[in-house]
Amino acid sequence: MAHTDLIIGPHTSIAKGYLAALKDACAVGASTFQFFTRNPRGGAARALDPDEIAVFKKELDAHRIGPLLAHAPYTMNMASKTETTREFAAATFADDLARMAQLPCALYNFHPGSHTGQGAAAGIDEIVDILNAEMTPFQTTTVLLETMSGKGTEIGRSFEELAAIIDRVKVPDRMGVCLDTCHVYSAGYDIVNDLDGVLAHFDDVVGLDRLKAVHLNDSKTPFGSHKDRHEKLGAGSIGWDAFARLVRHPALKGLPFFLETPQSHYSGYRSEIMRLRQVFAEAE
Repeated sequence: MAHTDLIIGPHTSIAKGYLAALKDACAVGASTFQFFTRNPRGGAARALDPDEIAVFKKELDAHRIGPLLAHAPYTMNMASKTETTREFAAATFADDLARMAQLPCALYNFHPGSHTGQGAAAGIDEIVDILNAEMTPFQTTTVLLETMSGKGTEIGRSFEELAAIIDRVKVPDRMGVCLDTCHVYSAGYDIVNDLDGVLAHFDDVVGLDRLKAVHLNDSKTPFGSHKDRHEKLGAGSIGWDAFARLVRHPALKGLPFFLETPQSHYSGYRSEIMRLRQVFAEAE
């Protein structure tokens, strides 16, 4: 699906169905959107309706929406030291991959998880074991590790930790990264004053070819805080100018951008989308 403008959209809900989520995205002027595969705080998954999916595919093409990004539930912690937690994560991940094969969505994002006290190296071992057990060379979905802020025992606070996972996955061509602006800024990557340097470092450690999506979120907390508190664009410590540079950066050209900013009403995404489209167009 070719786009000549900025590929941007909100995080939307599929509780009412995929067609309703698509309608919401179109209503705010989006060209893509992100959705949770299931209840983000639980394990329940809405049953897929083949007839609805068929209509959904046609509507996506008609409105030129995509690529879409699916987001795993927050309860999926592959890195936990607790066996039952890892078993739930493995089962959820396997089920989500099966569901993605039925949907017109080739990108699946998840938080690497928290090692819950056993250490980052051990947590990374657990993540790699699950990925290698469930991923296959035949899957159509690219699995994305999200960059994290580094609060508590989170894994993914550094590009090196992400690379340590990707480098050991047996299906490397189905692995990538989703860069979250709030998270990397809170983790100590200065995308405000040294965006070029941050992206060059990412390229050296992980590879820019692995970067498949970007979450656009300002931060309620200062640089290097290691806290995960999203803010509306321009209202936090990152600031509007940094986001204008991000969407226009040549290294990020063609990537889909997804808004996870806190909005009192879904229509609040419209102003962010329209303003980003304007600065993007001005740079063309």
